[in-house]
Amino acid sequence: MSDFTQRIFSELQNALPGADALPRAQLQAALESVVRRMDLVTRADFDAQAAVLARTRARLEALEAEVAKLELNIDPSPTQS
Repeated sequence: MSDFTQRIFSELQNALPGADALPRAQLQAALESVVRRMDLVTRADFDAQAAVLARTRARLEALEAEVAKLELNIDPSPTQS
């Protein structure tokens, strides 16, 4: 997360006038602490889960189509014994 906090620190320096006067070590430590408590995932993990979801959704749609096709083949008239 150091890369992430470094980017945030750089953005703060660009956005806030006088940000150069901010205590860098304390601010970076505070940012890292906040980031650790957040429920974040890496882009790679997110992309992997998105791919799993896409495959699952495609499989579900295929199964739904198959069930609909099978339902059309069911004889709706009751069987007589």
